[in-house]
Amino acid sequence: MKTKRVLYLFLAIMAALVVAAALYKDAFMAALDRPELYGHARFAHIAAATIFFANAVVGMLWERRALAVGSKEAVLHTYETVAWLDARLSSPLIVVSLVAGLVMAAPAGDVFEQGWLSWAFALFLFSGAFWVLSDIPTQYRVKRLTAALDPADPVLPAELVRLLRLRWWISLAGVAPLVAVFALMVYKPAVPALAGLFR
Repeated sequence: MKTKRVLYLFLAIMAALVVAAALYKDAFMAALDRPELYGHARFAHIAAATIFFANAVVGMLWERRALAVGSKEAVLHTYETVAWLDARLSSPLIVVSLVAGLVMAAPAGDVFEQGWLSWAFALFLFSGAFWVLSDIPTQYRVKRLTAALDPADPVLPAELVRLLRLRWWISLAGVAPLVAVFALMVYKPAVPALAGLFR
């Protein structure tokens, strides 16, 4: 229950940032547009994005290996640890990465008018939305099934194993856009701004 509250807290913070940016764009951008913060923001952004990405990939691989072993204890311990890390590590790292990225982008103006940056931001938002809409509901279904497990039963129910295997594909689909985001951040290609496609 505590993990769920932590996750909801960080989802609420992210939602509040989006609402503030939409409703009070000028004030929001003025608060972020502070050149003295740029170096700190860059460090925070790179560190948070890297640790978040690594945690997502390692969590995926760890869950897959636990399922391959087939031990009920190993699978349950791995899933609980990955869920714990998602709530307490990934969620704050996403917030830090997002805020630090916006601080760095603020001097350039509207994010969606900035070529590669607009695509990176859109892919980051897509990845987050995908995870919120697919992985979080799947995690709650997994938690309900694990709560109903009979401790004396040496094997996991087929439905639970199916959901845990489904999480691999959900995670892979959520991580793939982040690989593109990293490539855009590193290479900064000269591509048309995303906003230009909707004019």
